[in-house]
Amino acid sequence: MRIQLISVGRRMPGWVEQGYAEYARRLPPECALQLQEIEPARRVKNGSVARYKAEEAERILKAVPKGAAVIALDGGGQSWSTERLAQALEGWLADGRDRALLVGGPDGLDQRCLARAEQSWSLSRLTFPHPLVRVILAEQLYRAWSLMHGHPYHRGD
Repeated sequence: MRIQLISVGRRMPGWVEQGYAEYARRLPPECALQLQEIEPARRVKNGSVARYKAEEAERILKAVPKGAAVIALDGGGQSWSTERLAQALEGWLADGRDRALLVGGPDGLDQRCLARAEQSWSLSRLTFPHPLVRVILAEQLYRAWSLMHGHPYHRGD
C-alpha cells in the first residue's frame, strides 16, 4: 500500500521539505508516503474563493490514483488520536488499497473533494500554517506505524 499525500502548494520553505522528508523516509515500503504537490490557483484582488477552490479541486482529483481510497483533511472531519490513526493505518494495510490524503489550499477543499472522500479527518481544532500540515501528517503517520510495531519512538499513554 502507498499513501499519496496530495497537497496544494509548491516551493515550500526548506524546513518544511526537510521535516516532511525526514518522517517520510522513516516509513517502510509497505506504507510508503509520497508527496504530490498541486499548483495553487492564482489569486487576484477581488477574486472568487469558490473559483479558486474549484480550480484546485480539478487538479487534486486528477492526481488521485485509480482505485485509491480518499481521505480528506478538513477542519470539519473526525478528530483522531494517534492510537486511532494507528488502528486506521493497520486497517489500511490489511485492506491493501492505496490511500490518497487530500490537503487543500489556503481556502480549504472544494465540496467535490469532500464528496469524493470516504473519510474526513481533522488534525486539530487549531488552524495550522498550511506548510506545517505536511510535516505533521508525515510525523503522525510514522508515529502511528511505530506504535503498531512497538517501536520506542511512540511514548504515548
